[in-house]
Amino acid sequence: MSNDSKEQQPLRLGILASGRGSNAQAIHAVIQSGALLSVSIAAIASNKKNAPVLAWAEDTRLPCEAFDNKDFQSRELQEASIIKYFKNQGVNLVVLAGYMRIVSPDFIEAFGGQVLNIHPSLLPKHGGPGMVGHKVHSAVLAAGDTESGCTVHWVTPTVDGGPIVWQERVPVLPGDNPDTLAARVLAAEHQAYPLSLQQLASQPYAFAL
Repeated sequence: MSNDSKEQQPLRLGILASGRGSNAQAIHAVIQSGALLSVSIAAIASNKKNAPVLAWAEDTRLPCEAFDNKDFQSRELQEASIIKYFKNQGVNLVVLAGYMRIVSPDFIEAFGGQVLNIHPSLLPKHGGPGMVGHKVHSAVLAAGDTESGCTVHWVTPTVDGGPIVWQERVPVLPGDNPDTLAARVLAAEHQAYPLSLQQLASQPYAFAL
């Protein structure tokens, strides 16, 4: 629902990633170019201590922290630590960028619903639990779809079911396989996330719990 009464503030992103964080890097590059105003990366966190995104963040001098799955007795304790870290860094919008865990309703609530995700298909097609990575692209090809793309959406307790913020479309080409389609969709993701953030930074938040 709309939250027009909230005065718009600069977006301070808390980015969660499990791998190399190419979307985090794409967002950072656009911020550095000056094309994404009123947006900054306040912190980066990963659920894997050896995730390449953390090495990149350190090299880029961005605040970052590992919350490795093996270091916590439960997901609840892990999420509580991430929430505390992000809150201490002044995060007001969480961005899931290749984060290979489903966040809990309590995590979403902790940030007032201000949690974004990007999915590598044109939702509502090819979404839901277990639909990640090449499984998505294989499903697109198996369905005979003529186009695919990516979807930036608000995160809700329904996996991949939150309101859509932005979509970028790409063609499915003859002879495509999951690898070639994945590369084309990833390039679209690197455009979609910055464009989504630009839209959100220029108007009151479009969704809140």
